Amino acid sequence: MLQLVRIFDELPEGFGDLVAEASGEGARNMALLAEGWQAGVRFEDDGEALLAAFLAGALAGIGAMTPEPAAAEPARRLRRFYVRPALRRRGVATALASALIHEGFDSVRLLTVNARASDAAASFWEAQGFQSDTGWPWTHALRRQ
Repeated sequence: MLQLVRIFDELPEGFGDLVAEASGEGARNMALLAEGWQAGVRFEDDGEALLAAFLAGALAGIGAMTPEPAAAEPARRLRRFYVRPALRRRGVATALASALIHEGFDSVRLLTVNARASDAAASFWEAQGFQSDTGWPWTHALRRQ
């Protein structure tokens, strides 16, 4: 069973393993999340969220949302996404993305992502409905109609 939990006070047990696995794949996003957390970033302001996904009780992945400062209109950026390699292709990333997309569209019409982190990121976000959007600090955007 997949469970999504909003993170407020402390990073979930097993987060260190996510950092190590992401770093081993050349992805810096979990290390950046850990550094930000140590500096006091808590994803608790308006337009922010940090969700952890647990599969059968074990931490499977994380995804976050923050305001998008580079947009000309109110917008949110989905960021800090990572799913453990052994737990991919089980709907974890899609569940995280779907929850954050729905929450983001509750308050804004534009969501962005930066899909430069991995070769698979662009196709994943495009499968979620995002379209390539070059010329910005993000690579893809999704607009609520």
